[in-house]
Amino acid sequence: MLDKVLIANRGEIALRILRACKELGIKTVAVHSTADRALKHVLLADESICIGNASATESYLNIPRIIAAAEVTNSVAIHPGYGFLAENAEFADAVEQSGFIFIGPKGETINLMGDKVSAINAMKKAGVPCVPGSDGPLTEDTERNKSIAKRIGYPIIVKAAGGGGGRGMRVVRSEDELESAIATTKAEAGAAFGNDMVYMEKFLENPRHVEIQIIADGQGNAIHLGERDCSMQRRHQKVVEEAPAPGVTEEMRNRIGERCCRACVEIGYRGAGTFEFLYENGEFYFIEMNTRIQVEHPVSEMITGVDLIKEQLRIAAGQPLSLDQSQVKIRGHAIECRINAEDPETFIPSPGNISMFHAPGGLGVRWDSHVYEGYSVPPYYDSMIGKLISYGESRDEAIARMRHALEELVIEGIKTNVPLQRQIMADENFFNGGTNIHYLEKKLGINH
Repeated sequence: MLDKVLIANRGEIALRILRACKELGIKTVAVHSTADRALKHVLLADESICIGNASATESYLNIPRIIAAAEVTNSVAIHPGYGFLAENAEFADAVEQSGFIFIGPKGETINLMGDKVSAINAMKKAGVPCVPGSDGPLTEDTERNKSIAKRIGYPIIVKAAGGGGGRGMRVVRSEDELESAIATTKAEAGAAFGNDMVYMEKFLENPRHVEIQIIADGQGNAIHLGERDCSMQRRHQKVVEEAPAPGVTEEMRNRIGERCCRACVEIGYRGAGTFEFLYENGEFYFIEMNTRIQVEHPVSEMITGVDLIKEQLRIAAGQPLSLDQSQVKIRGHAIECRINAEDPETFIPSPGNISMFHAPGGLGVRWDSHVYEGYSVPPYYDSMIGKLISYGESRDEAIARMRHALEELVIEGIKTNVPLQRQIMADENFFNGGTNIHYLEKKLGINH
C-alpha cells in the first residue's frame, strides 16, 4: 500500500480522501492556501503545508508548488480530488515525471477523453452509443456544415471541443441560424478554452442526464457500479443526484455498463471514472467522460457498498481491482443533495462565518462536509459546503429520509440552498421520478 499521500485539493473531497487514507493506514499531507488554514482536513492530516495565497492560481492550481510540497514531505502519491487540476493532463504528467504516483489515469488518457471529438471517436470505436453528430470538427465550409446539419436533423447543438461547465454551446433550430452560431461558438471557445474547434450534435429536446460509474485497474480489468440520474440541474450544474436512475432496468444497466467497461479496457483506463450520457426514450447517448472521482460518487457507494476512494488508492499502489462484476450488487436507493453557500433564490454566493451548525443523522443518512460551527466560508472557491446523502431500501424511503435530514440540518450565519432542496424533495414530479434536465430551470423560471 502507498506510504504517504498528498491531497491536492480542499473542502469536503479533501476530507473524504483523508478518511479513506486513514482507514488504509496511509499517512496524509494536506496542502492549503492562506485562506484555508482552518479547514477540517488540514487540522486532521499528519502534515500540512501552505502552498500560496487565497487565489487558486497561486495555490491549488499551481503545479510547481504542489510538486515541491510532495518533495519536501516525502510523499509517494498525489490525489487530485475533483475540480482544480484533477483533469489536467499536464499536471498528471508532471506528477509522474517528478517520480510520484498520480492517483488517476495517465495524462494521455486525460487528453484523449478531455477533447470531446477524440472522446466520441474512441467511444464509437468501443461500441458505446453516441449522439448523432458531425463525427469530427466543423470546417469553414458553410455548405458542408449545412449538409451535416440536414443529415442530423434540426434542432442541432454546436459545441466547443474543449468546453465544459455549460459554456461553449449553442442550440440551432433552423438553417438560417447555423452560420452565425458556428462563428460565435468558435470565437467563444477560442477565448474561453484556447481551442476554437467546434463540432455538431443532434439536440435532444427532453433528455435526462444518466451516468455510469466505472473503476478500472489499468491491468485489463474494469467494472461498473451502475448508473446515477443527475437530471436535476441549474445552468448545467447538478443540484440533486440519485442512484439507481428511475426507469432504467437491470438489463439496460448491464448492457450499457458492459460497453463502458469494454471501452475502459480498450483505452487502458486506470482509476475511477464516469461516462456521462443523455438518456431519452430508453436510449443512451454518450456525451463525455469525467476522468476523476465525481462530486456525486457517494450515491454509488451507498447502493453497492464499494468505497471508491479506497479503490483509487489500491489501484494507484499497483493492486488489481478488489472485486469483479459478479460481486457488484445494487441494493436500495440513494439520493444526494448538494448544499451550497448561496442565496436560494438568486444563487449569489454567500460566504461568511457559520454561527450555528447541526448535522443531521439517523439510519441511512450521510453528511459529507468540511464545515463546523465557527468555520468561515471563504469567498474564493466553489460555493458547495457539503453533500447530504440519504439511503433507503426503496426510492420512497430515501426521499422520506432526505426530507427529514433537510429539516434537521442547521446552518446559520450564511445563506444556503437548503430551502431549494426542500422544495425539490416536496415536488410531485421529482417524487414520481424521471424528470428531464430542463425541469428544474422551468420550475424556477430560468430562461437561457
